[in-house]
Amino acid sequence: MDAVVDLAKILLPALLVLYVAYLLIRSFLAKEIELKKLEIRGRSIETVLPLRLQAYERMCLFLERISPQNMLVRLNVGLIPSKEFHQMLLNEIRNEYNHNVSQQVFMTEGVWENIKNAKEDLVLTINDAASEMGADSSSLDLSKKIFERYINKPIDPVAHALTELKREIQITF
Repeated sequence: MDAVVDLAKILLPALLVLYVAYLLIRSFLAKEIELKKLEIRGRSIETVLPLRLQAYERMCLFLERISPQNMLVRLNVGLIPSKEFHQMLLNEIRNEYNHNVSQQVFMTEGVWENIKNAKEDLVLTINDAASEMGADSSSLDLSKKIFERYINKPIDPVAHALTELKREIQITF
């Protein structure tokens, strides 16, 4: 019986020391893991932040380039048939969009939806205006009709998308 008591006198303090050591090591390792996560996150932010800012810049440029007041003036280089100008406008919007579609991974879903809706609304406006053009209409006639339709909209979708994009940039940075 004395052997059991002596064994208990040795084992209980040893187990207590072992348990305390376990708690200390677990706490130390948890802090180290947290520090490593913060370090990795910091490096990730250093890498992603410039890419994200560049994505916002590119989408601002996209919206500016497809806004009717900029695109119609830039592409209307001479009196060409309205049907040809119609296709030129749609190709320009499509090419600009396809060139920038990958930027959506850097922005919120809401802002990306605003950008897509602005593009789609502009395409619909251009198509509606082009459907009213006669066979002998020129690019100038189509431009006037597009401007007329765009001015009569209660909300400018491109300007709205640009405003929301800028708001997200201000919140993020």
